[in-house]
Amino acid sequence: MGPSRTLRRLLRIRDLEEEQSRLALESSVGELNRLRDALKANVERERRGRRLIEASARTGELPDRLAGLEEAHMADRLFAVLEPRIAAKEEDVMARRQEFLLKRVERRQAETLIEDAEAQEAIESERRGQQALDNWYGSRQFRKETDAELPAATFEGFGMQADEDFEVLDEQDSWLVDET
Repeated sequence: MGPSRTLRRLLRIRDLEEEQSRLALESSVGELNRLRDALKANVERERRGRRLIEASARTGELPDRLAGLEEAHMADRLFAVLEPRIAAKEEDVMARRQEFLLKRVERRQAETLIEDAEAQEAIESERRGQQALDNWYGSRQFRKETDAELPAATFEGFGMQADEDFEVLDEQDSWLVDET
């Protein structure tokens, strides 16, 4: 009979849940990577701003100095926004990773139940097959014993009867022998 349909459905549901959890995890990891890339770009933006400030100090160009100061200021503001988002996304990734691992464990438990049911069915099938062979062999042995005993008893009975019949015939035919 195998694993029940309910167990197979449970496995299918667990598999789908694991897949959804895996996709959510991948999405969160992708977002975290984008935020980290934005943070790296922001660090580079701050460096460009500082280089503009240094260059303007040597050349004396006020617009370059103002642009450099503004770039550094914007980088600081963006940094203040990105850091909490990255921290929150890291927590989200950890939570989704835990959820994914939990779903994987649930799916594997369902697989184990099905494998156990299939193994139990295989054992039962082998047991039934062995029982059928034992029954066949036992009936074959019984037939051999019965066949061996039946003819011997039958022939013994016939033999005894035949001996008795010959004795009777001999007595009856003795008058024929005497006359000749």
